[in-house]
Amino acid sequence: MPYRRSTHFVSAPDGTRVAFHTHSAGLPEAKRDAALSNRPPVLLTNGIGTSENFWRHIVSNLEQDHRVVHWDYRGHGQSEESRDGDYRVPVHVEDLERVTEETMARGNGRPPHHIAFSMGVRILLELYRRRPELVPSMTLIAGTPGAPGSADPRWRPRLALSATRQALRASTPLVPWVAPAVKAVIGSRFADPLARAVGALRDRAPREDIAEFLDALYRMSPQAYWRTLRGLAEGHAWDVVSSVRVPVLLIAARDDVLVPLSEVQRLHRALPQAEWLQVDDAGHAGLLEAGTEIAEAVRRFLLVHGLEAPAPVQPPVIPG
Repeated sequence: MPYRRSTHFVSAPDGTRVAFHTHSAGLPEAKRDAALSNRPPVLLTNGIGTSENFWRHIVSNLEQDHRVVHWDYRGHGQSEESRDGDYRVPVHVEDLERVTEETMARGNGRPPHHIAFSMGVRILLELYRRRPELVPSMTLIAGTPGAPGSADPRWRPRLALSATRQALRASTPLVPWVAPAVKAVIGSRFADPLARAVGALRDRAPREDIAEFLDALYRMSPQAYWRTLRGLAEGHAWDVVSSVRVPVLLIAARDDVLVPLSEVQRLHRALPQAEWLQVDDAGHAGLLEAGTEIAEAVRRFLLVHGLEAPAPVQPPVIPG
């Protein structure tokens, strides 16, 4: 779906231009910045490979009275590919730090409520480790502080994760050779039904939205995706969780095969003070499959914690 938004860029030390988008709620361009500047800010951080339409329910719910911003990882959307080839987690965290500061500078100076999906959960927790004053509250959706097996003391999960990391590193030289075949599948009419057959998508996943996601994935640099995935498999942020002292809303999908419900429940046990929402008949694309329910839960969370936009002042009613 076409968004009504303005796009700006921040520059990283290596010169990479990272895009962020401010949703305009249909305001005329001449009045947009002034009208949005004093609204409560909300900053959206993607999952790996996801397209901006994953946020459409949250954007449509909040953009009328919040300043809603989302940004693109390197090699995603309108951001450049990394000029120095670095896609490790600390690089994405530094990019988020710059986007957060620019969001504050262009708005009312307040740090935003952060909403992170999938990979974004790890990136946001790492930002909290680095600059907690930039993260006054957070919503974490279908993601965990690390890959399954990270920070697990048992030898089998640790061994499996170690093998996965080695396989990712060893496979990197093959990416240019394998990418055309993968792109052919992604661009074919079989991609959507195949994803549904293996359980990655539920029946109620909107086909138009999935087509938009697949198109964005098809156009993405294979090297950018693979190196981002490699970076995500290294390290974890589980040690950050015990230090979190801000309001948190955790959202999990019951039928998620990429980030299993049990992993998000594990995060909830480590964050018992967090509010919890489980959406049923939804998988990893829950932002699309249960988008209205998730958006309303975010709205309620902002209201309960005083992060909601102030109610408009109604003019007095004069009898007669």
